[in-house]
Amino acid sequence: MKIISYDGLCGTRIGIQTDKGIVDFSAAFQLYNMVEKEKITDMITDILELICKGYFDVDVFADVLIFLERHGFMERYITRDRIKLNPPITNPSKIIALGLNYASHAKESGREAPKEPVIFCKATTSIIGPEEKIVIKSGIGRVDPEVELAVIIGRKAKNVKKEDAGHYIAGYTVLNDVSARDMQSADFELRNPWFRSKSMDTFCPIGPCITLPDEISPLDELDLELKVNGEVRQKSNTKQLIFNVPELIEYISGLMTLMPGDVISTGTPEGIAPILPGDIVEATVEKIGTLTNYVRLAGE
Repeated sequence: MKIISYDGLCGTRIGIQTDKGIVDFSAAFQLYNMVEKEKITDMITDILELICKGYFDVDVFADVLIFLERHGFMERYITRDRIKLNPPITNPSKIIALGLNYASHAKESGREAPKEPVIFCKATTSIIGPEEKIVIKSGIGRVDPEVELAVIIGRKAKNVKKEDAGHYIAGYTVLNDVSARDMQSADFELRNPWFRSKSMDTFCPIGPCITLPDEISPLDELDLELKVNGEVRQKSNTKQLIFNVPELIEYISGLMTLMPGDVISTGTPEGIAPILPGDIVEATVEKIGTLTNYVRLAGE
Protein backbone atom coordinates (compact mmCIF):
# COMPACT_ATOMS: atom_id res chain seq x y z
CA MET A 1 0.00 0.00 0.00
CA LYS A 2 1.25 3.48 -0.89
CA ILE A 3 0.38 6.68 0.98
CA ILE A 4 0.79 10.22 -0.35
CA SER A 5 0.30 13.81 0.76
CA TYR A 6 -1.34 15.99 -1.87
CA ASP A 7 -3.04 19.31 -2.51
CA GLY A 8 -6.33 19.23 -4.39
CA LEU A 9 -9.44 21.38 -4.70
CA CYS A 10 -10.32 20.62 -1.07
CA GLY A 11 -6.86 21.54 0.27
CA THR A 12 -4.17 19.32 1.72
CA ARG A 13 -5.08 15.67 2.13
CA ILE A 14 -3.55 12.30 2.93
CA GLY A 15 -4.25 9.88 0.09
CA ILE A 16 -4.15 6.13 -0.47
CA GLN A 17 -3.05 5.04 -3.94
CA THR A 18 -5.39 2.30 -5.18
CA ASP A 19 -6.16 0.66 -8.52
CA LYS A 20 -9.30 2.81 -8.71
CA GLY A 21 -7.50 6.07 -8.01
CA ILE A 22 -6.37 8.15 -5.07
CA VAL A 23 -8.65 7.79 -2.07
CA ASP A 24 -9.07 10.87 0.15
CA PHE A 25 -8.07 9.14 3.37
CA SER A 26 -8.32 12.31 5.46
CA ALA A 27 -12.04 12.74 4.79
CA ALA A 28 -12.76 8.99 4.73
CA PHE A 29 -11.05 8.40 8.07
CA GLN A 30 -13.13 11.15 9.66
CA LEU A 31 -16.33 9.51 8.39
CA TYR A 32 -15.08 6.06 9.43
CA ASN A 33 -14.51 7.26 13.00
CA MET A 34 -17.95 8.83 13.13
CA VAL A 35 -19.82 5.77 11.82
CA GLU A 36 -17.71 2.85 13.07
CA LYS A 37 -16.24 4.30 16.26
CA GLU A 38 -19.10 6.70 17.08
CA LYS A 39 -16.72 9.54 17.80
CA ILE A 40 -16.28 12.95 16.25
CA THR A 41 -12.69 13.69 15.27
CA ASP A 42 -10.87 16.50 13.54
CA MET A 43 -9.75 15.80 10.03
CA ILE A 44 -6.08 14.74 9.93
CA THR A 45 -4.31 16.07 6.85
CA ASP A 46 -0.67 15.72 7.91
CA ILE A 47 1.12 12.37 7.70
CA LEU A 48 3.42 13.20 10.61
CA GLU A 49 0.40 13.89 12.82
CA LEU A 50 -1.13 10.59 11.71
CA ILE A 51 2.09 8.77 12.64
CA CYS A 52 2.36 10.51 16.02
CA LYS A 53 -1.23 9.59 16.87
CA GLY A 54 -0.60 5.94 16.08
CA TYR A 55 -2.95 5.72 13.08
CA PHE A 56 -0.32 5.32 10.34
CA ASP A 57 -0.76 1.58 10.06
CA VAL A 58 -1.55 -0.90 7.29
CA ASP A 59 -4.56 -2.22 9.20
CA VAL A 60 -6.02 1.27 9.70
CA PHE A 61 -5.75 2.10 6.00
CA ALA A 62 -7.19 -1.29 5.06
CA ASP A 63 -10.10 -0.91 7.50
CA VAL A 64 -11.01 2.46 6.00
CA LEU A 65 -10.97 1.06 2.45
CA ILE A 66 -13.13 -1.88 3.51
CA PHE A 67 -15.55 0.53 5.23
CA LEU A 68 -15.87 2.64 2.07
CA GLU A 69 -16.53 -0.41 -0.10
CA ARG A 70 -19.04 -1.94 2.32
CA HIS A 71 -21.13 1.22 2.50
CA GLY A 72 -20.82 2.12 -1.18
CA PHE A 73 -18.83 5.29 -0.47
CA MET A 74 -15.67 4.46 -2.43
CA GLU A 75 -16.45 6.41 -5.61
CA ARG A 76 -17.40 9.43 -3.53
CA TYR A 77 -13.94 9.50 -1.92
CA ILE A 78 -11.86 8.96 -5.06
CA THR A 79 -10.02 12.19 -5.91
CA ARG A 80 -10.91 13.25 -9.45
CA ASP A 81 -9.39 16.71 -9.56
CA ARG A 82 -5.83 17.48 -10.53
CA ILE A 83 -3.47 17.18 -7.58
CA LYS A 84 -0.04 18.40 -6.52
CA LEU A 85 2.08 15.90 -4.62
CA ASN A 86 3.67 17.17 -1.41
CA PRO A 87 6.65 15.75 0.46
CA PRO A 88 5.23 12.83 2.47
CA ILE A 89 7.06 14.14 5.56
CA THR A 90 7.63 17.88 5.95
CA ASN A 91 8.84 18.52 9.49
CA PRO A 92 10.45 15.48 11.12
CA SER A 93 12.47 16.03 14.27
CA LYS A 94 15.56 14.93 12.33
CA ILE A 95 16.86 13.58 9.04
CA ILE A 96 19.77 11.21 9.55
CA ALA A 97 21.71 10.26 6.46
CA LEU A 98 24.47 7.75 5.82
CA GLY A 99 27.81 8.43 4.22
CA LEU A 100 29.82 5.81 2.34
CA ASN A 101 27.28 3.04 2.95
CA TYR A 102 27.97 1.44 -0.43
CA ALA A 103 31.54 0.16 -0.87
CA SER A 104 31.51 1.25 -4.51
CA HIS A 105 30.71 4.84 -3.53
CA ALA A 106 33.42 4.83 -0.87
CA LYS A 107 35.88 3.66 -3.53
CA GLU A 108 34.93 6.37 -6.03
CA SER A 109 35.27 8.92 -3.22
CA GLY A 110 38.80 7.72 -2.53
CA ARG A 111 37.98 6.42 0.94
CA GLU A 112 37.91 3.05 2.63
CA ALA A 113 34.64 1.33 3.44
CA PRO A 114 33.71 2.32 7.01
CA LYS A 115 33.90 -0.11 9.93
CA GLU A 116 30.82 1.46 11.52
CA PRO A 117 28.05 3.64 10.09
CA VAL A 118 29.02 7.19 9.14
CA ILE A 119 26.03 9.34 10.00
CA PHE A 120 25.25 13.01 9.49
CA CYS A 121 22.17 15.23 9.57
CA LYS A 122 20.38 17.24 6.93
CA ALA A 123 18.33 20.28 7.93
CA THR A 124 14.60 19.62 7.85
CA THR A 125 14.20 22.97 6.04
CA SER A 126 15.97 21.44 3.03
CA ILE A 127 12.94 19.21 2.28
CA ILE A 128 11.03 19.67 -0.97
CA GLY A 129 8.53 17.43 -2.73
CA PRO A 130 8.05 15.83 -6.15
CA GLU A 131 8.19 18.14 -9.19
CA GLU A 132 9.69 20.96 -7.12
CA LYS A 133 12.90 22.84 -7.94
CA ILE A 134 16.38 22.07 -6.68
CA VAL A 135 17.80 25.59 -6.46
CA ILE A 136 21.53 26.10 -6.87
CA LYS A 137 23.04 29.29 -5.52
CA SER A 138 25.48 31.03 -7.81
CA GLY A 139 29.12 30.46 -6.93
CA ILE A 140 28.82 27.32 -4.81
CA GLY A 141 30.41 25.10 -7.44
CA ARG A 142 29.61 21.49 -8.17
CA VAL A 143 26.29 20.08 -6.94
CA ASP A 144 25.50 16.35 -7.09
CA PRO A 145 22.24 14.41 -6.71
CA GLU A 146 22.27 11.09 -4.83
CA VAL A 147 19.47 8.51 -5.00
CA GLU A 148 18.78 6.80 -1.67
CA LEU A 149 16.28 4.49 0.01
CA ALA A 150 14.87 6.27 3.07
CA VAL A 151 13.10 4.78 6.07
CA ILE A 152 10.36 6.58 8.02
CA ILE A 153 10.29 5.78 11.73
CA GLY A 154 6.82 4.89 13.05
CA ARG A 155 7.22 5.16 16.81
CA LYS A 156 9.67 6.24 19.47
CA ALA A 157 12.76 4.05 19.24
CA LYS A 158 15.59 3.74 21.76
CA ASN A 159 18.13 0.91 21.98
CA VAL A 160 16.27 -1.17 19.39
CA LYS A 161 17.72 -4.57 18.54
CA LYS A 162 18.10 -5.22 14.82
CA GLU A 163 15.81 -8.24 15.11
CA ASP A 164 13.01 -5.91 16.24
CA ALA A 165 13.73 -3.04 13.83
CA GLY A 166 10.79 -3.82 11.57
CA HIS A 167 8.34 -3.00 14.35
CA TYR A 168 9.56 0.61 14.35
CA ILE A 169 9.23 1.31 10.62
CA ALA A 170 6.23 3.26 9.32
CA GLY A 171 7.30 2.90 5.71
CA TYR A 172 9.83 3.64 3.00
CA THR A 173 10.36 6.46 0.52
CA VAL A 174 12.88 7.89 -1.96
CA LEU A 175 15.29 10.61 -0.87
CA ASN A 176 17.64 12.59 -3.09
CA ASP A 177 20.60 13.62 -0.94
CA VAL A 178 21.62 16.69 -2.97
CA SER A 179 25.15 17.73 -2.03
CA ALA A 180 27.23 20.85 -2.66
CA ARG A 181 30.32 18.78 -3.49
CA ASP A 182 32.94 21.55 -3.71
CA MET A 183 31.71 22.98 -0.43
CA GLN A 184 31.81 19.54 1.16
CA SER A 185 35.34 18.92 -0.11
CA ALA A 186 36.51 22.25 1.29
CA ASP A 187 35.03 21.34 4.67
CA PHE A 188 36.79 17.96 4.54
CA GLU A 189 40.10 19.73 3.93
CA LEU A 190 39.54 22.02 6.93
CA ARG A 191 38.23 19.13 9.05
CA ASN A 192 35.02 21.08 9.49
CA PRO A 193 31.54 19.53 9.72
CA TRP A 194 29.88 19.10 6.33
CA PHE A 195 26.37 19.90 7.50
CA ARG A 196 26.08 23.04 5.35
CA SER A 197 26.87 21.26 2.07
CA LYS A 198 24.00 18.82 2.67
CA SER A 199 21.45 21.20 4.15
CA MET A 200 20.93 24.10 1.80
CA ASP A 201 17.33 24.93 0.98
CA THR A 202 15.83 22.46 -1.55
CA PHE A 203 18.68 19.95 -1.06
CA CYS A 204 16.41 17.18 0.28
CA PRO A 205 13.78 16.13 -2.27
CA ILE A 206 11.66 13.33 -0.82
CA GLY A 207 8.72 11.29 -2.14
CA PRO A 208 6.70 10.56 -4.17
CA CYS A 209 4.96 8.38 -1.57
CA ILE A 210 5.50 6.24 1.50
CA THR A 211 5.31 2.53 0.73
CA LEU A 212 4.06 0.61 3.75
CA PRO A 213 5.63 -2.51 5.29
CA ASP A 214 3.02 -4.72 3.63
CA GLU A 215 4.96 -4.22 0.38
CA ILE A 216 8.54 -3.79 1.61
CA SER A 217 10.39 -5.56 4.40
CA PRO A 218 13.58 -4.26 6.07
CA LEU A 219 15.83 -6.75 4.24
CA ASP A 220 14.29 -6.51 0.77
CA GLU A 221 16.79 -6.13 -2.06
CA LEU A 222 15.57 -3.10 -3.99
CA ASP A 223 16.90 -1.67 -7.25
CA LEU A 224 17.92 1.99 -7.22
CA GLU A 225 18.48 4.25 -10.22
CA LEU A 226 19.17 7.92 -10.83
CA LYS A 227 18.73 9.58 -14.21
CA VAL A 228 19.64 13.11 -15.30
CA ASN A 229 17.93 14.23 -18.50
CA GLY A 230 17.10 10.59 -19.18
CA GLU A 231 20.71 9.40 -18.85
CA VAL A 232 21.39 6.78 -16.16
CA ARG A 233 23.96 8.05 -13.66
CA GLN A 234 23.50 5.63 -10.76
CA LYS A 235 22.25 2.06 -10.79
CA SER A 236 22.55 -0.43 -7.92
CA ASN A 237 20.61 -2.51 -5.41
CA THR A 238 20.21 -2.21 -1.64
CA LYS A 239 21.78 -5.66 -1.24
CA GLN A 240 25.03 -3.72 -1.71
CA LEU A 241 24.49 -1.71 1.48
CA ILE A 242 27.38 -2.12 3.92
CA PHE A 243 25.00 -1.62 6.85
CA ASN A 244 21.42 -2.71 6.16
CA VAL A 245 18.24 -1.14 7.49
CA PRO A 246 17.91 -3.19 10.72
CA GLU A 247 21.59 -2.63 11.53
CA LEU A 248 21.21 1.11 10.99
CA ILE A 249 18.17 1.35 13.25
CA GLU A 250 19.99 -0.61 15.96
CA TYR A 251 23.10 1.56 15.67
CA ILE A 252 21.39 4.95 15.49
CA SER A 253 18.77 4.23 18.18
CA GLY A 254 21.64 3.16 20.44
CA LEU A 255 23.08 6.66 20.13
CA MET A 256 19.96 8.83 20.09
CA THR A 257 16.22 8.45 20.47
CA LEU A 258 14.39 8.21 17.17
CA MET A 259 11.01 9.90 17.13
CA PRO A 260 7.91 9.18 15.04
CA GLY A 261 8.40 10.60 11.55
CA ASP A 262 12.20 10.70 11.71
CA VAL A 263 13.90 9.90 8.42
CA ILE A 264 16.90 7.62 7.97
CA SER A 265 18.40 7.85 4.49
CA THR A 266 20.54 4.79 3.87
CA GLY A 267 23.26 6.12 1.56
CA THR A 268 23.96 6.31 -2.15
CA PRO A 269 25.75 3.98 -4.59
CA GLU A 270 28.49 4.86 -7.06
CA GLY A 271 27.93 7.15 -10.02
CA ILE A 272 27.87 10.62 -8.49
CA ALA A 273 28.17 13.43 -11.04
CA PRO A 274 27.16 17.11 -11.15
CA ILE A 275 23.85 18.64 -12.17
CA LEU A 276 23.29 22.00 -13.84
CA PRO A 277 20.41 24.47 -14.08
CA GLY A 278 17.85 23.17 -16.57
CA ASP A 279 18.45 19.51 -15.73
CA ILE A 280 15.69 17.06 -14.85
CA VAL A 281 16.59 14.59 -12.08
CA GLU A 282 14.73 11.30 -11.62
CA ALA A 283 15.49 9.19 -8.55
CA THR A 284 13.83 5.76 -8.50
CA VAL A 285 13.63 3.02 -5.90
CA GLU A 286 11.89 -0.25 -6.68
CA LYS A 287 8.43 -0.74 -5.06
CA ILE A 288 8.26 2.98 -4.23
CA GLY A 289 8.41 4.97 -7.44
CA THR A 290 10.22 7.85 -9.12
CA LEU A 291 10.96 11.20 -7.51
CA THR A 292 11.33 13.87 -10.20
CA ASN A 293 12.79 17.34 -9.63
CA TYR A 294 13.95 20.23 -11.80
CA VAL A 295 17.24 22.10 -11.36
CA ARG A 296 17.22 25.87 -11.38
CA LEU A 297 19.70 28.66 -10.62
CA ALA A 298 18.77 30.87 -7.68
CA GLY A 299 16.90 33.95 -8.86
CA GLU A 300 15.53 32.35 -12.02
